[in-house]
Amino acid sequence: MMKHGITAALLLAGLAAAAGAQADEDAGFYAGGGVGTFDVQIDDVDDVTTEIERYDSDDTAWKAFAGWRANKFLALELAYVNLGSPDDEILPDTTLTIETDGFAPYVVGTIPIGWFEAFAKAGYYWYEIDARISSPLGTASDSDSDSTFTWTAGVGLNIFERVNIRLEYEQFDFDTADDSEALWLTGALRF
Repeated sequence: MMKHGITAALLLAGLAAAAGAQADEDAGFYAGGGVGTFDVQIDDVDDVTTEIERYDSDDTAWKAFAGWRANKFLALELAYVNLGSPDDEILPDTTLTIETDGFAPYVVGTIPIGWFEAFAKAGYYWYEIDARISSPLGTASDSDSDSTFTWTAGVGLNIFERVNIRLEYEQFDFDTADDSEALWLTGALRF
């Protein structure tokens, strides 16, 4: 009876060690970048002028990021996010250009499904925004700094054990925009 107890204890210790080794393989540093498109819509801009009815534009965006995976389900990530320079003609011969960039820390939750994964991220985007109005009368500009909540959902593919490719949809909760979202294609190397 004691022999079976020792065998069972050794078996459980071996399984615990194997699980710990697997957890260590899933943990670690990663870094990557991505490119995408950022779309912003402002339906009611009466605060700026009563003549403007709608601002709707998109532009190429990019980001670079690094993070730490605590295990295969949870990670912390920090990203530099540049949302490009979307512009739109808001009045005849008058263009509004909005440039936004900043940093975002995220908490990332992942559900691995073999080589595939589903994930979600939540974080805050600390950004600087530069707005420029260009018209035949000249150019006027203004800039501001702020922060906003952001969330992401997407799917990923793990290839070559250390390379992760993801398709991400991200929503930004800007106070002045009715809709502001990005669609990203990102790649990361896991160390």
